[in-house]
Amino acid sequence: MKEILKTVYNALDDKKANNIVILDISELSEISEYFIICSGSNQNQVQAIADNVEEELCKIDVKGKKIEGFKNAEWILMDYSDFVIHIFSDEQREFYGLEKIWSDAKRVEV
Repeated sequence: MKEILKTVYNALDDKKANNIVILDISELSEISEYFIICSGSNQNQVQAIADNVEEELCKIDVKGKKIEGFKNAEWILMDYSDFVIHIFSDEQREFYGLEKIWSDAKRVEV
């Protein structure tokens, strides 16, 4: 899993995603093990970030179950079962505050 998280982090970083945070939610929730949260400055960047993540994970044969929100690119949710990637616009990230909601989760460094 560590290598997959590193691949995701690098794919986000390649497209200059803002403030990348990886949370280990495995002890707090049964929905997933990790949340990866980041944001982009505009819709084009948010979509480019999501495209790059999907492309890089495909290269290592990791397929997503579901991707939502791509069209409006305010909050793209990429569900890979063991981890969920949340790519927000800067404004929506502030509004929803997932880091605050999941503040009890451990932060993961890659």
